[in-house]
Amino acid sequence: MNVLVTAGPTREAIDPIRFLSNRSTGKMGFAVAASAAERGHTVRLIAGPVALAAPDRVERFDVVSAEEMCCAVEQQVDWCDVLVMTAAVADWRPIDVKDRKLKKEAMPGTLQLERTRDILTTIRPLKGDRIVVGFAAETEELVLRARRKLEEKGLDLIVANDASQADAAFEADTNRVVILGADGSEEPLPLLLKCDVALRLVVRVERLLCST
Repeated sequence: MNVLVTAGPTREAIDPIRFLSNRSTGKMGFAVAASAAERGHTVRLIAGPVALAAPDRVERFDVVSAEEMCCAVEQQVDWCDVLVMTAAVADWRPIDVKDRKLKKEAMPGTLQLERTRDILTTIRPLKGDRIVVGFAAETEELVLRARRKLEEKGLDLIVANDASQADAAFEADTNRVVILGADGSEEPLPLLLKCDVALRLVVRVERLLCST
């Protein structure tokens, strides 16, 4: 199968020096891409700014902003059988981006922000028969909020984790997740290395694709 994976954070510029971002390292998404490639699938990886080498046999496309990532997914979604959206895409960006560094004394006390395009909402009309997997990093009401996102975005699966836990946070090499399905299924996994979580997810997607 052709697998398209997004990974890492996005950066939303304030000026040429400063930006808004988040703590995503891309480890989970790169693990998914590596696992899919190891199982013989053709994999493309759209990566935000991360300090990771591309997995073997994975074609990598680098982006920076949420808009760049959204455009990259739009351009490639027709190619894939499976889209796995692990990226932690910024929800907001500054309205007024300066082309020169803002001096400290000129820095405003508040930033005016606007919403970025929601990638899953944008590509939903293009879904067709492909499998779409989302990720949800929450700090409370984990299953409830993840289930709501799954339904609102029309996903087949969503992988939810409690990002307030040190051993399941962005920087960790481990993760503790719950995989929720559109069929109402709920599969909690124990604390695992992210590569093992990725393998469990890829196998789950393979089974799902075979059953459709």
